[in-house]
Amino acid sequence: MVGTIFLALALALSLCALLCYGARTERMERYGRWLTVLSFAGSLGASIYLLVLIFGNHFEIAYVASYSSAELPAVYKFSAFWAGQQGSFLLWLLFHAAAGVILGYRQRLSAVGMCVYMVLQTLLTILVLAKSPFLPQEVAVENGVGLNPLLQDPWMAVHPPIIFLGYALLAVPFACSAAALIEGQMVKDWLETARRWALVAWAFLGAGIFIGGYWAYKVLGWGGFWGWDPVENSSLVPWLVAGIFIHVLRVARVRAAALSMVHLAAIFAFSLVLYGTFLTRSGILGDFSVHSFSGTSIGMTIAVVNALVLVGGLLLLTVRAGKLPQGEMYPAYESREFLVLLGALLLVFLAAVIFLGMSMPLLTQLLGKPAAVDTDFYVRTTLPLAIVMMVCLVGASLHRYGEGNKVAPLRPLAAFVLLGAALAWLAGVRQVMPLLLAGAALMGVAASFWSWRRQALGLGGMLAHAGLGLSLLAIVLSGSGSRTVSQELAVNEPVTLYGHEIVFKGQQFADDMREKYYIYTVDGREVRALTKLHANGEDAAREPAIDKTLGGDIYIAPTPPKSSGRQELILKHGRMDMDDLFAYRFEGVTLEEQGGGKMLVKAVIAVTDGDTIERVEPAIQATLEGGTSKAVEVFGGQKRIRLTGVAADQKQVRLEILPSIETETQQAITASVSTKPYIWLLWLGSVLVCAGTLTALKK
Repeated sequence: MVGTIFLALALALSLCALLCYGARTERMERYGRWLTVLSFAGSLGASIYLLVLIFGNHFEIAYVASYSSAELPAVYKFSAFWAGQQGSFLLWLLFHAAAGVILGYRQRLSAVGMCVYMVLQTLLTILVLAKSPFLPQEVAVENGVGLNPLLQDPWMAVHPPIIFLGYALLAVPFACSAAALIEGQMVKDWLETARRWALVAWAFLGAGIFIGGYWAYKVLGWGGFWGWDPVENSSLVPWLVAGIFIHVLRVARVRAAALSMVHLAAIFAFSLVLYGTFLTRSGILGDFSVHSFSGTSIGMTIAVVNALVLVGGLLLLTVRAGKLPQGEMYPAYESREFLVLLGALLLVFLAAVIFLGMSMPLLTQLLGKPAAVDTDFYVRTTLPLAIVMMVCLVGASLHRYGEGNKVAPLRPLAAFVLLGAALAWLAGVRQVMPLLLAGAALMGVAASFWSWRRQALGLGGMLAHAGLGLSLLAIVLSGSGSRTVSQELAVNEPVTLYGHEIVFKGQQFADDMREKYYIYTVDGREVRALTKLHANGEDAAREPAIDKTLGGDIYIAPTPPKSSGRQELILKHGRMDMDDLFAYRFEGVTLEEQGGGKMLVKAVIAVTDGDTIERVEPAIQATLEGGTSKAVEVFGGQKRIRLTGVAADQKQVRLEILPSIETETQQAITASVSTKPYIWLLWLGSVLVCAGTLTALKK
């Protein structure tokens, strides 16, 4: 109830601020700024209250019960805030409201611009109220489900906030554009504000995308960093369109005729943020994406908000189009203006192709049975566009703005095309298109550096463009050049794969038995693959072992042994059953009430080797949500027993007989071993893109 009151206040204050800014008087603008701060305080209060509920283990709240648990580490209780769609919407609203305070008090937007911005804030607040994180749990629970073990990773903890910060900040260029159209502002009055906020938004959204790719590579174990999943693409498309906005805006500063394209890019960048949100949170992608939220009821609300923003923006542009500057967008084909606009057009095609692919489940559902495109569709369509785009980048880097203003000839850079293709060939790439992309990417790196040295390109632009070239080169080298083999590995038996000696040293359990490691040496260097375990000892999530070298990564993703040595026994009261070493007899059950709906259920099991009888009491901690159990050792650890079930009449139990820890840790395993040539260039390039974008703010 408290959280809902905070959100209701935030909504009311946003509406009041909207009206004050709409009055367009100095006095009312001051009131509007105060109301903007108070609206932010409402969203901040709701956010703090949600954290209080999470850290206080208030499992009577449905959201807390779904994404947190009593035993969840504190750092992941924070990330539980944005683990579900209700919390992530609230986080988005918080970032949006905070940016509104900065815009209002630094007066970066006119009163009309702030009015548009507060309209967007009102719509976001309505979305949060429509899918509130403060709804009560329908059925009382003593503990929450907890955070998915795959998400309990530092990279995944920071990935969503960075993405949503980028989403929130993309509202600023939209508001700048809408205000300029409404008021008929001159170009110089709003382009610089829009540029600076768009650069920050682009950097954070890009960083979020890159971090998500690194998390997928480091944690999921499938060996890649980008699966063309519709949810992944839903953040990539607005990032591409925001990139179009930034580059076309730069042209508009010297060629005012390009202003109409700037407005279009601003409208579509933020609209595509909302569209991607609709796709991922409406449940449409539930069968096609591992990231999608399924079975949600907010899809129609998001669709309406998206339609209002997109249609409203396009109608405004249509009405004002006749009053926008006219004339030439570029002086000649051999000019930076033309090449930048051509590159932007290629980005439009790239975004359109990905948009079509990620929207296919929605489009096919309208026609009949929903279906999705495969990853080959994206590779075949985007690869040629990426090659031509890098050629445009090279050409634009070698020109200044204006006709015939060439910095350097293109011909000397042809050597870098050959060098990039040669590197890809040496990495094992044999397909023509990837070889061409490798060559064009390396030429792009060289051209960016050359242009910076000739003072035709700023430091930020050079870093971002060089980072893009390095990233594309790394994608070719580590993707097309990757080799994979499935290999059975016995403990301490060296195996030579791809010129590297790999030795499996066995498994090792953590002291609390909640993690185990598969230990390898690669050319003498120790690396470990992590498997997170449930409380009952079963695998919860796996992470690969990665040996990082200058030449690339050796990537080892283990799979559980085919024969784990585990055996299930069902024992009736007083009856005996045997395995290969011992005989087991079920003698009785004891129940211990522990309060809070918890019950400790113990089974008395007599174990004998024929000479000695040993009694143990494996137990299940039973709760209203289920139960967990841990294995107990018998005969000095020669076997372990875990109680997995007790019949309602207490006359029958189910046991899992596990081998000794020593036996289990020495079992042979099968692992997928891959090479990832020069993949570190991808991470370096990603950092350079974001760093360069932020550096460009100084210009």
